[in-house]
Amino acid sequence: MKFAALLPAIALIASPAAAQRGCLTDAEAESLAIVALPEILRDTGRVCATRLPAASLIRRDQGPLIAKYQTAADRAWPGARAAIVKLSDPTVDLLLQSDYARPVLTSLIVPQIVGRIDLGDCATIDRLVTDLEPLPARNTAGVVVTVLRYLKADAARNGKTGVPNLPLCPVS
Repeated sequence: MKFAALLPAIALIASPAAAQRGCLTDAEAESLAIVALPEILRDTGRVCATRLPAASLIRRDQGPLIAKYQTAADRAWPGARAAIVKLSDPTVDLLLQSDYARPVLTSLIVPQIVGRIDLGDCATIDRLVTDLEPLPARNTAGVVVTVLRYLKADAARNGKTGVPNLPLCPVS
């Protein structure tokens, strides 16, 4: 599994029609990534539990790593919510203010990402998470968005498909 396979959920928030309405800055896209990361990490740990040693960082569904991303996700939610509204319809903002909106969104998105994990890739995913662990959550989200930007450009150049269609604004 490629690193990008952990990221497509972010793109599920934006429909093709919504993509015509605008684009997301890197900061907005990073907010979306941060909001999804705690649950992506938890579910990936569950999926890979039989393939990794008990001490593996990704298998810990609680602790400093998850706490760091959960705290960052809580802070990033207003920005992520604004990004979703930007790509959809302003009336969606009222729905997104519910305490249930974020858990519902992540419960719909995360299984679609984690469900793509090939169990043979669990060690690679664990290594990636371990390598990114010292970074602040915002930096990890920056890596996610930069990789997505690269994959989108590569797909456009080479006619590839399967890259999330999250509308990123051109880099200025």
